[in-house]
Formats: sequence, structure tokens, C-alpha cells
Amino acid sequence: MPTYESIIQHVVDEIEVRLGEDLKFTDLAKLSSFSDFHFHRVFQSIAGLPVMEYVRKRRLVHAAYSVAHTDEKLLDIALNYGFGTPETFIRAFRKMYGITPSEYRKRGFRPPVYAKVNVLERRFNPYLGGIRMNYEIVTKPSFTVIGYSIRTRNADGQNTRDIPAFWSRYMQEGLGKRLYEQASSNAEYGICDDFDMESGEFSYIIGVQAKEGAEAPEGTVTRHYPEQTYAVFTTPQADSDHFTDSIQNTWTAIFSEWFPHSSYEHAGAAEFEYYDERCWRDRNTLLEMDIYIPVKRKEEA
Repeated sequence: MPTYESIIQHVVDEIEVRLGEDLKFTDLAKLSSFSDFHFHRVFQSIAGLPVMEYVRKRRLVHAAYSVAHTDEKLLDIALNYGFGTPETFIRAFRKMYGITPSEYRKRGFRPPVYAKVNVLERRFNPYLGGIRMNYEIVTKPSFTVIGYSIRTRNADGQNTRDIPAFWSRYMQEGLGKRLYEQASSNAEYGICDDFDMESGEFSYIIGVQAKEGAEAPEGTVTRHYPEQTYAVFTTPQADSDHFTDSIQNTWTAIFSEWFPHSSYEHAGAAEFEYYDERCWRDRNTLLEMDIYIPVKRKEEA
């Protein structure tokens, strides 16, 4: 049975020879035989960024090499690497390199041929050392959340900066006080929802489970989630200084280590973090929380 790494490497190899084509996310997902959403999350976890962001960067790397090492017209280079218009090419090039293609050529840059990613060269796989993740499969009844929302993206680690900053503002400004009045418990949710698999953008909501008859305060959003089966992972206990690292490492392990060896795949629904009294202890106590991943058995895909 192919490993997740070999499947993703096959997609990477296909991307490299088809950079000039009109590559679509759904076509790349079919190469993996995964569902669209499962492919989106697995590629991001193993390769380090969303697949369409990877495609864009590989096109720009090759385009920059052509700009620097050939006399080809910039329009031809843009079209050869899948940029529909000169304006699109210039805008993407400037975003990545800080200058336009013509300026890049004038300055005489001579970039090397940067290699495609090789996910088969992972230096270690902790799972093979016998690690067993603490999880259970549960069915959670439908529920409604009231909370605050931001839009972020998982390209270039943007979400790892935006979300901690969002939590910091949420706590410093005491935003939770308005939510608790409408909550059925004191637990808080950090929900990843409304994914755009082409851009890597998604919404992150900090909220509470709404009590019956709750009214959303001004500036908040309301989301209803139907009954769903989840794989629920409890993070390793950590002190307050290392709690964030424990959470982020668990997210990484779920997609890079647990899914490949499980009989489940992502169901495509919202994911969320669940914070209860285990997170509100004093600094001398070890902390933990739960991560809920919506799943379905692979044969149901």
C-alpha cells in the first residue's frame, strides 16, 4: 500500500511537468485518490503549504530562472508558466521577489534551478518509533456556536501568527465576557471553518456553545454544526510556557502520522479545538486540551 509521502510525491512530480497547463485543484486531488478536503489537508501537512500555493511558487521559481537566464519575452514566459495575463504575472512576481520581472532582469540576478520539494526525504518519522496518540472516535450531537471570527490563510505560516494574536486580543480585551452570558458552559472553542482550498484561506472562530434562546452580541457570528463523527485527540500535558507548542505539534502529528496509519480520512467538515477547565489551571499545573477532527471511514469516501 503506498505511503502518504509517496502519494504526495507523485502529485508533486506531476505538477512539475505540467506547470504550463491550467492546473485545477480538483484534478490534482484526483491524482491522490483522496477526497478533495482530505487531499488539501494532507498535502499541506506533508509539503508544508497548500497545493495551489505550491503550484504558484514553482511557476514563479521557473519563471524567474527564465527571466534571468534567457532573452525570452516576458509575455511568453508568463504564458509558458500558466499566468493568464502579464498583469497577473507581474503582480505575483512582485509579491514573491519584491520587484517586477523587468527589474529582476535588469539587475542581472542569476538564481539557481531550485529543486521541487521531495517529501520522501523526511529525516524522521516519530510514528515509527512506536508513539501512540491519545484519541477516541466520538459522535457529537449538533450544536451552535456564538463567537468572534477572523479570516486567515495557512500559506507561509500566516495562520500561526494570526491565530495566537487573535487569542491574545480576545483575552486582553475581555471579549469572552459578552459570550459567557449566552453560553451553555464555560468551555471555549477555536474553530477552523469555511475553507477555500484554492487559496488556503479559512475562518477561525473563537466562541462558546450557545444555550437555548441565546442572542448573538453585536460584532459576533453564529454557526450551527450538525451531528458529526470526530476523532478527538488530547494534547500531551505541558506547562503554560510550552502549551502552544504542544497544541501545534499535535495538529502536525494528526495529519502526518495518525491519518496515514488509520482507517479514517477527513470528512470535510469544520475542525475545532476545545478548551475547558483543563486549560485554566495555575502556572504550576500541566495543561491539556482536545482537538476534534471530523472523520469518515476510508471505504465511505
